[in-house]
Amino acid sequence: MLVGINDYWGINDLRGCINDVTNVRNVLKTFFGFTNNDIRVLVDNRATKENILSRLQKMIAESEPGDTLVFHFSGHGSQIRDREKDELNDHMDELICPYDMNWDDGFITDDMLGDLLSKLPKQVHMEVILDCCHSGTGTRDVEMGRPVEMGPMYPSINRYLTPPMDIEARHEGDEDELKPPKTFKDDDRIVMNHILWSGCRDYQTASDAYIHGSYNGAFSYYFCKYIRENQGQITRGDLLHRIKHSLKHNQYSQTPQLECHNMWKNELILSTPELEEKV
Repeated sequence: MLVGINDYWGINDLRGCINDVTNVRNVLKTFFGFTNNDIRVLVDNRATKENILSRLQKMIAESEPGDTLVFHFSGHGSQIRDREKDELNDHMDELICPYDMNWDDGFITDDMLGDLLSKLPKQVHMEVILDCCHSGTGTRDVEMGRPVEMGPMYPSINRYLTPPMDIEARHEGDEDELKPPKTFKDDDRIVMNHILWSGCRDYQTASDAYIHGSYNGAFSYYFCKYIRENQGQITRGDLLHRIKHSLKHNQYSQTPQLECHNMWKNELILSTPELEEKV
């Protein structure tokens, strides 16, 4: 499922998200054997919270052992104060912003996505690709810088949506209440049942940038560029290294992240590992 939102309802628009969807779709079809019937696209006003969650739920529920699933989201991202007491470092929940984004309940948090992904059947492989602000696992914006190919007519746009004051004020002074609960044991292990690509760290913003004649998410652009250049035959570790180098070289102040078992980094991108042996 590929989601891209340029034209938001009630908040500032973006420019490169539909191109990101087109780019990723082309890569999936060209190098990884996906067909038109395998791919569902939600863009602009069709990419509502209800549609995104229901289609994700359906995709996961209907998957079978040996399947490879992909969820790509390109759009606004933000953060809100964590109320579940499960964010041990910054006490913030990262979220993605659907078309009908509002600050009451019109967003999708990392906890919501985590709940859905916890239902992945065994031996089903899933790659999650998030090209939005705060998509890594901080409410400070980071100045993006401008790559050399961008002229003064094409400013880079932050994909960060700032919470309004009343939302931030609801939890002002709650820091003591939100201290990490001491419930983890030294021998606890977290088993990650999916692979997460994110366009930046959880405290950074991602860029919606004019690159070589069109607007794109900087991360999605280079993600697809290096898959194409290597005809799909590239490991995740190598792909991450090349994306990081290009973003830094072109003066984007965002550091892409790859979260997975270390052993998966050296496998070909979108290969289907034998999960029973890996975990």
